Amino acid sequence: MRMADLRPPRWAGAAASALLILASIGYGVAKGGHGPMIAGYLTDARDAAANAAGFRIAGVSLSGEKQVSRAEIFAAAGVTARASLLFLDVDHARACLKAIPWIADATVRKLYPDRLQITVTERDAFALWQLDGKVSVISADGTVVGPLVDWHFAHLPLVVGAGAAAQAQDFLAVLDAHPDIRRQVRASVLVAERRWNLKLKNGVDVRLPESDVAQALDRLADLDRDKRLIGRDIAAIDLRLPDRVSVTLSDEAAEARAEAFKDKKVKHKGGDA
Repeated sequence: MRMADLRPPRWAGAAASALLILASIGYGVAKGGHGPMIAGYLTDARDAAANAAGFRIAGVSLSGEKQVSRAEIFAAAGVTARASLLFLDVDHARACLKAIPWIADATVRKLYPDRLQITVTERDAFALWQLDGKVSVISADGTVVGPLVDWHFAHLPLVVGAGAAAQAQDFLAVLDAHPDIRRQVRASVLVAERRWNLKLKNGVDVRLPESDVAQALDRLADLDRDKRLIGRDIAAIDLRLPDRVSVTLSDEAAEARAEAFKDKKVKHKGGDA
């Protein structure tokens, strides 16, 4: 059969014109960036039809929220006045809820025909983390749940430095074994992501070793109990070496000691004369 003998069906011209028009519309939508707007219209029309059929979300049962507001949870889950229960994607809603830093886990269940159940499990505020002058609230696993804007969390222990959030739980657990010392700590500073220093409320710095931190704190507790070391006029206590404890006097104490030594030396020379 020759190509000249082939005749297209009568509707071929109309179909080709329709395809050309659709292609032109598609190109215009893509070129003009109207895709999301068109998708939004289609979603609203779909939900409107489902709502008219009796699948409107008439009520939401929400539990577990403490730090995150109901409005934020509803927005993340896609619960709006126009949304329908029939087309709500529970997996997507759960993923969006878990993207909120405070929320560790979430469940979303449809209760047909018109009810939705949302349960969230929030992280607990565990400590404050300071980095580059910015203070954030963190959970025990080191997750930053938000900036410190509510002084309700001001009582939490403060850890400072790069990597301190991830290591805070293990270190503070060791420090908890010495409550008398921990009560005097203003901040725990992670140095070079390897070892910790304690900044005490009276201004004394306690330098801890990279390993055997528990043993170093035992020594500090013994020295403070027997010699009242922490309350003395000193600037720093160095516990980094396992066989010795080094103490740095404060500027005032060092100056007073130098003056006392000078007076003692002058008196000694006077006695020789």
